Amino acid sequence: MKKVYLSMIVIALVSLACRVVSPSGVSPVQPLAPAAPEAPAAPLSPATPVAYIALPEVVTDEQTALVNLYTRINPSVVNITIYVRQGDTLEASGQGSGFVFDAEGNIVTNSHVVQDAEDLEVTFSEGTVRKGKVVGTDLNSDLAVVKVESMPPGVTGLPLGDLANVKVGETVVAIGNPFGLDGTLTKGIISAVGRSIPSLTQFSIPQAIQTDAPINPGNSGGPLLNLKGEVIGVNAQIETSGTSRSNSGVGFAIPVSIVQRVVPEIIQNGKYTWTWLGVRGGSLYPTMVEAMDLPIEKGAYLAEVLTGGPADKAGLRGATEEKVVDNRKVEVGGDVITAIDGITVNSFDDLLIYVALQTRPGQEVTLTILRDGQTQQVKVVLEPRPASNQE
Repeated sequence: MKKVYLSMIVIALVSLACRVVSPSGVSPVQPLAPAAPEAPAAPLSPATPVAYIALPEVVTDEQTALVNLYTRINPSVVNITIYVRQGDTLEASGQGSGFVFDAEGNIVTNSHVVQDAEDLEVTFSEGTVRKGKVVGTDLNSDLAVVKVESMPPGVTGLPLGDLANVKVGETVVAIGNPFGLDGTLTKGIISAVGRSIPSLTQFSIPQAIQTDAPINPGNSGGPLLNLKGEVIGVNAQIETSGTSRSNSGVGFAIPVSIVQRVVPEIIQNGKYTWTWLGVRGGSLYPTMVEAMDLPIEKGAYLAEVLTGGPADKAGLRGATEEKVVDNRKVEVGGDVITAIDGITVNSFDDLLIYVALQTRPGQEVTLTILRDGQTQQVKVVLEPRPASNQE
């Protein structure tokens, strides 16, 4: 737009220079009698060079922050190349991103990046290539740890942020290797928090961060950062139209709260064990409240209690029948959980997040439930998640 505007100014100036303008209301002067010959004109002096105005560079605080952030962070963001066996040889089959977690050479990435890899190469921003090995993976969170024996001088682990401080509208950046273009920084905002996204199992990943910062294939495993340079998520998924693999403004990152919980245990034990309640359900909604004549409007409704699971052993109850209300089928008769260990449960996600991030297998929790109009408390001993199950 600026180029077009400047061109328009130049044209206007040229037009003015070529026009002969008379004072308003004055007729052109009539020619007089021939005058005496004029003296020869003095030689023209060389044309004066045009002086262009140098516009000052406008630097905003955010621009300075982004430049400094990239300089500090990019050395700790890596490109991971995956090799799989093709006949008698290993062939490169894909690539993704990752970031250095600690001084011991542990690198965080996505499970789906390193899944089925027989060999790995880790490339740092200044070109150093190291052999990598998979320390462990967690399919439930789509997180994995890769380790290199040594890192280039000056490369350090990235600081982790606090999910509680992540706000919708906050400016964030992603650094990674979209389509293999290493060291790419993109900027956007936090579009939403608290999303549930699919994992590599039948369980979902809670508290995911939604962003419009452009992330594309190859960004997987790279960091999503705030302007302080703190990792607040691991880029993992994008929403597409179904006809293109490119970003359409809706991307998702695994939250730092899960990174903080899962990654240290993968480093120590090669895996992470999640807790399991063994229920399927959803949040209360007005039609269900009407169908069950409930005295409350919020809570986690149990549509199914899985046979043999912790909830089943504790005597929790799922739906017993269906009703039709306002031409909609509604499962009724199940327990409604309103609190866990005294913490209010307003939605089914609240229940899943507490179980996933505040408990460990073998821990006993106290559920406050509403059944047949009466409030009860039920103690449940949580168990490890099964390898495959519905939630």
